[in-house]
Amino acid sequence: MSRFRLQPSPAQEQALAEHCGHARFVWNLAVEQHAHWKPGRTSAPGFAEQCRQLTEARAEFEWLRGGSIIVQQQALKDFHQAMANFFGKTHRRPTWRKRGQGEGFRIVAVKPGDVRRLSRNVGEVKIPKVGWVRLRWSRPIPEGVKSYRVTRDRAGRWHVAFTAIPEPVPAPGSGEVVGVDRGVAVSAALSTGELLNAPTLRDTEKERLLTLQRKLARAQRGSNRRSKVKAAIAKLKAREADRRKDWVEKTSTDLARRFDVIAVEDLKIANMTRSAKGTLEAPGRNIRQKAGLNRGILAAGWGQLVARLEQKAPGRVQKIDPRYTSQTCNTCKHLARESRESQALFLCVACGHRANADVNAAKNVRDTAAGHAVAARGGSGFPEPANREPQRDLLLMG
Repeated sequence: MSRFRLQPSPAQEQALAEHCGHARFVWNLAVEQHAHWKPGRTSAPGFAEQCRQLTEARAEFEWLRGGSIIVQQQALKDFHQAMANFFGKTHRRPTWRKRGQGEGFRIVAVKPGDVRRLSRNVGEVKIPKVGWVRLRWSRPIPEGVKSYRVTRDRAGRWHVAFTAIPEPVPAPGSGEVVGVDRGVAVSAALSTGELLNAPTLRDTEKERLLTLQRKLARAQRGSNRRSKVKAAIAKLKAREADRRKDWVEKTSTDLARRFDVIAVEDLKIANMTRSAKGTLEAPGRNIRQKAGLNRGILAAGWGQLVARLEQKAPGRVQKIDPRYTSQTCNTCKHLARESRESQALFLCVACGHRANADVNAAKNVRDTAAGHAVAARGGSGFPEPANREPQRDLLLMG
């Protein structure tokens, strides 16, 4: 996706919000239809049947007919794809969409003249039933785009993302392997000794966020004051997310350009950040501490970094078993829990090797990946194919 910031007028913003409402309404109707299906019953309506029902609904209700048929049909298309992902066991089952959360819609059949540039930093995109909406031309728009998606984040900002698959970052061809150890205190420690940290809110911004959260707790539900406080909190949260995403993009591009193979720990982030509340019969323990740890893991951008690495360097990212990587000495390979004296210090109890604990773990991850990449009979390893030993059966055939 190539995402750009939209700059709609107040009237255009209202029209975009109506498109989002129509897409949300159609999506929720499809969710309700499939919620009634159970094994043994007639199958739920598919995409073609739902499109026919949408045509009948548009003929009956004027407010729905006033919207864009493209927006409404693509909402059904998105739901159909979401159900296919659910049955393919790659995603969860589609659920209800709420107003103000995940707002957006998709436009297809985009023509070359639907996007144009006005000046160095300003462009326009044509949106059905809305007209020409200005956007910030922050980078070249990919040629030949056929669709785009308009979204509204929790801070009230509008964006347009053009569907285009970018070319992967080319490998340097040096054969170098780097290990990446992800943590909370240090977001990403490299086997080269570099310590990288995802940016967060500044101290003054954290104080303001805490003040706003206290105001939100005292505000009456449904009041205008509560809405204003929630909007202010959303702006701070969006600012933090933007900084983290920018760091992920720059870090992943830098690693893809510098190294042929990037080794990371195979962490189950969804399981690691699961709530520890438990149930009434079996309540959890250290809930507040676990919640703080979950927030730290998510703020470090572990999943985003690996996802972008796999997209920018396909086939060059190796996931290594994380067990004992932080307790093994990279020099003598001695395994001992006592060697990890603190979060930052590793002091081997066998050979006395002293190093940063995260860097030591990153080197172990790198060495494991390099061992997998060793080729027989002088092969160069990654990314070229390894040489193989002669096969006995093929020799006998001669």
